[in-house]
Amino acid sequence: MELTTALTLTQPSHLEKDFNYLNLDMSELAVSASKVIAPLGPISTFAARHPWAGLEHQTFEQVVRKFKDTCEVELLPNEIVLLSAWNQGEIKQQYIDLGLKRWLDTQPLEMSRVAAERFCKNALRLGQQERNQIAIPELKSMAKKLSRFKYQIGEIHSVQTLSQRMAQHGNDSAVKELNNQMIKWCKLFLDKSQAAWSMPNREEGFYNVWRNLASIDPALPASLRKQIKGLPLTSEEALREALLTLEISSSDIQSYLEAHLLALPGWAGMMLWRSQQCPKDQSLLKDYLAVRISLEKILIKPYLPITEEKQDVQLEVLIAYWYHRGDMPVEAWTQLSSAEIKARLTLAYQFDRVVRERLWLEAWEKTYEDRLKEEITSNGYTENRGRTNALAQFAFCIDVRSEPFRRQLENAGPFETFGTAGFYGLPIETCTLGSTRKHDSLPVMFKPKYQIKESASTNELTKYKQRKQAVNSLGGTFKTLKYNLLASLALPEVSGPWLSLQTLGRTFVPGSTGMLMRKMKDLWQQKPSAELTLDHTHCSNSELQVGFSEKEKVNFVRQALKMMGLTEYFAPLVVICGHGSHSTNNPYASALDCGACGGASSGFNARVLASLCNLPEVRKTLAAEGIVIPKDTVFTAAEHITTLDELRWLYVPELSTAAKEAYEHVQASLPKVCEEAISERLVKLPGLGSQIKDVKREAQKIAEDWSEVRPEWGLARNAAFIIGDRKLTEECDLEGRAFLQNYHWQKDPDGALLANIIAGPATVAQWINLQYYASTVAPHYYGSGNKATQTVTSGVGVMQGNASDLMLGLPWQSVMLSDQEAYHAPLRLLLVIQAPSEYIDRVLSRNRDFRQKLKNGWIRLASIDPEGNWKSWGK
Repeated sequence: MELTTALTLTQPSHLEKDFNYLNLDMSELAVSASKVIAPLGPISTFAARHPWAGLEHQTFEQVVRKFKDTCEVELLPNEIVLLSAWNQGEIKQQYIDLGLKRWLDTQPLEMSRVAAERFCKNALRLGQQERNQIAIPELKSMAKKLSRFKYQIGEIHSVQTLSQRMAQHGNDSAVKELNNQMIKWCKLFLDKSQAAWSMPNREEGFYNVWRNLASIDPALPASLRKQIKGLPLTSEEALREALLTLEISSSDIQSYLEAHLLALPGWAGMMLWRSQQCPKDQSLLKDYLAVRISLEKILIKPYLPITEEKQDVQLEVLIAYWYHRGDMPVEAWTQLSSAEIKARLTLAYQFDRVVRERLWLEAWEKTYEDRLKEEITSNGYTENRGRTNALAQFAFCIDVRSEPFRRQLENAGPFETFGTAGFYGLPIETCTLGSTRKHDSLPVMFKPKYQIKESASTNELTKYKQRKQAVNSLGGTFKTLKYNLLASLALPEVSGPWLSLQTLGRTFVPGSTGMLMRKMKDLWQQKPSAELTLDHTHCSNSELQVGFSEKEKVNFVRQALKMMGLTEYFAPLVVICGHGSHSTNNPYASALDCGACGGASSGFNARVLASLCNLPEVRKTLAAEGIVIPKDTVFTAAEHITTLDELRWLYVPELSTAAKEAYEHVQASLPKVCEEAISERLVKLPGLGSQIKDVKREAQKIAEDWSEVRPEWGLARNAAFIIGDRKLTEECDLEGRAFLQNYHWQKDPDGALLANIIAGPATVAQWINLQYYASTVAPHYYGSGNKATQTVTSGVGVMQGNASDLMLGLPWQSVMLSDQEAYHAPLRLLLVIQAPSEYIDRVLSRNRDFRQKLKNGWIRLASIDPEGNWKSWGK
């Protein structure tokens, strides 16, 4: 049983409120409140988001408590997850004991340390089925005798919405109606042509269009429509008026707005994302809050004022804790002094579930760090080890799925691999041939500065567009007929035979059917060879610069080569490897693509970089700076398909004799590499077992099967980000759990490279890590539930059923083995930097955000110095 308390909202006088409210800027308050939620982009370009990025100025534990108190969401691994990890040997007892000792050292116990340790150790035991074995009258009698202590222990303070407080009093109808109305209108406003009839006048803004339409909505009672019609004309005044009517004190407004945003963080997050994308939508989040709180005012006004019920700490619960965990009989309390009674009650109150689960989490994290340390430092790495002459070099994304593939590739021949962020430092917006759709192909925390397009001759492009339009028009026609009342009656007869064949094929032979349909589509479209607009051109219809200047080309190549640690000893063949996924009937397909490219394949960026690296003028300028790329070295581009563990060539220019020999060697080695990588990956998928006859065929089947809920594990179980020489880890089996970023501290005397890695790739990895963490510890709130029961809504996201929040994170099947067993280990990211201690000190002193992340527990940090010594930083 856990302790819960609620804060009584202060009720300031109307005069005080009026005076304070006049000076409040509702837009600024909405922006400040938005830090508790994350912007949520469309699911078609799903990219990992750090759910608490705006709260890193608070400690991890403070945020855990804030969410528990405000919206009853637990942000620490629960006992089932912890017990599973314990049973699998992933948590060492010594780190539980060490964590407890450190916690007790910070507490002013004023009681026997031995008794305190015994109490806490018993409380930390997992799998306890605590039952109230003491007679209720005995407990209550002792609690009554100790009642003078109840105000000395402390209270948890939180601000909840009035509708939440009504629900706690047993009347949740207002909350349900409020949420249903918000979901309904958000779906209509955000719809991307999925609805048969679009919401009119959306350009007027969410609040205005809602006010106009809701006031004539026949689904609402006449009295409610009348009140909506009488609301202020602007969202600013509507929000101010609603808060005044609800008597929210000016000091509590931001917390009150936060609580409303956290009530439906998915829909609110989508509004926040839209407000950040376009200047004309800047007031969208304020509009959302104005609509929601105006509705709350109307719905709960008849119930005001709400009777406050101040809940004090239940002393009988604390006494029961000591009976169970401290082996302390109830009557023993009468033999203690007042100081010791207070000390024991305080300890029982302070050592709550949040503290206990945090200690378990930290022990789990420390155990993983121990094993990673042993794996890395036991391979005998020294910085003086010689460098082999590679026949081919591969630059992969830091993605954890690249690590097993890289390991198999290195074992297959004289190949060398490098790791760097998959967007390769190119801040570009991409546009593929014959498409009007543009994509920001870089991490979501950055904005593109250049546009790179595919181009072809006018004649070829025209024919390709016609063929592509013919294919797309079939789907568009089908959708139009489906939503047309009369045409939909004849649709089954028209489409039935073809769709029946497709259904049978997709169901019984998904692999063969999928390959056949894709080949037919490619054969029909006949996409011509496309060039990239790498040269800077003036384009009046683009907001971004199209192409690069000559200086910019050199800058981006120099930067990319330095970031991946490839500035000398070039092999004849250098392969820039993007990565993407392939799955069928999967709304979350983009979640399996490159997180560094905004939820898309990074193959486009790989092509751009490889093309730039082959330019003679770029090489000439770099050679003058000391980066000499041999004439017979050729850069190519490929794409690692993670669901199939294939390497597909995207760009292979004319090869030199040496490069051609290397290319042929790579081609001969790839089948075995792919088979080994697939074998390692498939055994981790549930239900397949280890006796798969044809692993490649099985992978193809999973990727094409439209009933498959788990085409791959994605980045599940990610836990570490290693910044250092590949030689440090090439003998290690990191189990696909580590992001790998190449780094040579000797080539970074001023620390600029390390600072860029921390600010860019490491931050992307942290966001991915916390996205998976949140979807595991709070799947009902930060995940997206079971794939089998999801509904794609408005073309922007998924819901559970037809009236839920817009789901924020990863589906159940991306992080869980079963209903009771987690696959992903929810650990905060461990950064391991191979560099002298002074390099770490320097980056911490210069980078305030990084220092804050570490201090407040959002990441963990370790380093390996030139002598191979491991050091843990922070707590």
